[in-house]
Amino acid sequence: MVSRKLDKYIERHYSNSRSSLLLTGARQTGKTFAVRKYAKVHNLNLIEINFYEDESAKIIFEGAQSAKDVLLRISAHTKKKTSLPDTLIFFDEVQKCPEVMTWIKFLVDEGSCRYALSGSLLGVELHDVRSVPVGYMVIKEVYPLDLEEFAFALGLSEEVLSTVRQSWEKRMSVDKVIHESLLKMVQLYLVVGGMPAVVQAYLDTNDLNVVEEKQREILTLYRWDISQYDSDMKLKINEIFDLIPSELDAKNKRFILKNLNERARFSRYEDSFLWLKDAGVAIPTYNVNKPEVPLKLDEQRNLFKLFLNDVGLLACQYASGIQLKLLSGEININYGAVYENLVAQELVAHGFGGNDHNLYYFNSKKQGELDFIVEQDGNVVPIEVKSGKNYERHNALKGVMENEAYAIPQAYVFCNGNLEVKGHTIYVPVYMVMFMQKHVQPEKQVYHFDLKHLS
Repeated sequence: MVSRKLDKYIERHYSNSRSSLLLTGARQTGKTFAVRKYAKVHNLNLIEINFYEDESAKIIFEGAQSAKDVLLRISAHTKKKTSLPDTLIFFDEVQKCPEVMTWIKFLVDEGSCRYALSGSLLGVELHDVRSVPVGYMVIKEVYPLDLEEFAFALGLSEEVLSTVRQSWEKRMSVDKVIHESLLKMVQLYLVVGGMPAVVQAYLDTNDLNVVEEKQREILTLYRWDISQYDSDMKLKINEIFDLIPSELDAKNKRFILKNLNERARFSRYEDSFLWLKDAGVAIPTYNVNKPEVPLKLDEQRNLFKLFLNDVGLLACQYASGIQLKLLSGEININYGAVYENLVAQELVAHGFGGNDHNLYYFNSKKQGELDFIVEQDGNVVPIEVKSGKNYERHNALKGVMENEAYAIPQAYVFCNGNLEVKGHTIYVPVYMVMFMQKHVQPEKQVYHFDLKHLS
């Protein structure tokens, strides 16, 4: 059973709050499993209602007068007692029953049960989900397993990870044996990715054919979701979704609308791109032509790259057989696309992107292009991703870092080399992207204040 950071998050939530917890994100990222696991570990009376599998459950809320009415109907519908102590009521696939969002405030106020909710496509079908009253619901975005979770699933010890983290913090090289092993782990992650069912399939079988089969099942499910929308919209979404691998494999990786249609205009396709983002299926990375905070002010909405939410799904969409080539390190494979996809999804999982933030890349005609550019604690941080051996060649990064007007304190180059610092540029093994966090909290934030001098 794969252990996740999400498990600890759920533990903390129910230990410190009476509010409900809504897990949202793309399909197959482990939301339902995490709630069931929590209930099982704590021996709770779990009452689960899946509105996708049981559409008749919507009647529970029709004409209800109070939270007690709703609880009685839940008991009648599920044949389970809501009056038992330690009851957790789990509403799954809530996008199929928006009434839940209306009633959750009253159910939490009633106080006899705890509540968990889960849903996919919430950004698509429930646009106002984030307007839920504060104090009654906490929303947690769920992503595929990140590199750190994947490493633990493969058996990496806390002791070894701590040693690697110290190398990151102290800007020191990593032990050669550990370094080589973690690079091989990254290659495996490029193939397997972080979808929980796929990771579990690999752990159970070590069979890449089984891995690919699971990945194709997920891709089929995504396409099925797309097919449920109006005919004009779904064709555009499908076109974009199917083009992501080839567009990332192109020289500049930027999504070219003309590859959809010679007469394509962004205004006609914008809703389709947003659908993929809101569904959690794709990660848009927008262009800025000035590396200055706040990056949002210089965002170019019609210039962007489009990554998949999971690098394993990206590898699966390339020609069959690429998996073994990636693992064997064949040099004729374009690693750039999959490496950048890996970094993009790690940055999103660690707070640099997602529903509330956007990822960015830098590009200007004079200075060239940087793969990513992020804000961290008030500073702009350029990021380059290099999959080849010549990872010290980056004219655009050199020009940006030497421009005194930008005053950028440091930059990262994620590569296959060991950690090395050269001036304000830090060359970092690609696996260390797991340590990138949007906010670096100081050890203490003590602030003393009193008004005694006014007495």
